[in-house]
Amino acid sequence: MGMKMKRRSFLSNIPFGISAIAAGDRLSNGEKKPNARKKPALTVAHITDVHIRPEENIPQRFKKCLEEIKSKKVDFFLNGGDMIHAADYNDITKERVLEQWKAWDDCVEQLKGYEVHSCVGNHDPWWATPSKDDKMYGVPYVVERAGMPNRYYSFTKENWHFIILDGNNKGISLDQEQMEWLKKELENTPSGTYVLLMSHYPILTVTGSWEGGQHKDHVALRQLFYQHKDKVKVCLSGHQHLLDRAWYNGVEYYCNGAMSGFWWGKGDAKSARPTYYQETPPGYAILKLYEDGSVENEYFTHTY
Repeated sequence: MGMKMKRRSFLSNIPFGISAIAAGDRLSNGEKKPNARKKPALTVAHITDVHIRPEENIPQRFKKCLEEIKSKKVDFFLNGGDMIHAADYNDITKERVLEQWKAWDDCVEQLKGYEVHSCVGNHDPWWATPSKDDKMYGVPYVVERAGMPNRYYSFTKENWHFIILDGNNKGISLDQEQMEWLKKELENTPSGTYVLLMSHYPILTVTGSWEGGQHKDHVALRQLFYQHKDKVKVCLSGHQHLLDRAWYNGVEYYCNGAMSGFWWGKGDAKSARPTYYQETPPGYAILKLYEDGSVENEYFTHTY
């Protein structure tokens, strides 16, 4: 990036209370020294809320961030949605949607050789098509453009099973079809395999108390996770543009801040610093997943 990176760390197996330290220092939950007996399984990058658009040199700024992430030797990328700036407003034209996706395609060329597993954000689908029969209408077009196998899906790497959800349903929730599928996915996950779930929207979140944005079906999901508490270990999200960590019944809930911060802009009166969304700087997370089901989630800020 040409700038010294600052880091914020949210690590598992540590006290929940967060000690806020002056900006520029490490924000830590009181991390412990690594356990040398733990065997690392995967290193994963989590990017979310990129909100790409062609103006203001944003693609070039995003590409620099991607190069920084690649230098951390990640195995693959999890992309939490809101890839493009916005297709969901009523006045968005076809031309505007296409130029945003073109900017996205151009940027992810930087990731040739890496798998990128995406989910659909609320700003990604275009609803203002002339007809619902238009191939660009809604979620299916996003699935196609992002190279996703379906709007929700799963895959396995090492002894970790990854479940990608689509919360773009009434009130931010899983539809019945998807919920039944999720139940079967968890039932069929073998013992000794650990589960990471990713949704664009947080399932449990600290910031929901003032920002909203949480899955409305969080009670049903929480109960389902408890039925599989030996498997479910991590839930990742974005959407809030805010950074938080929640823990409940052995599951870590990480809402990682937005790659775009304040939508690649300078901020507003609520921004603690320029480019921040409220108190959260723009950035991305690197997750260390271990063979024993433990996890570390470390947030890296960037300057744009």
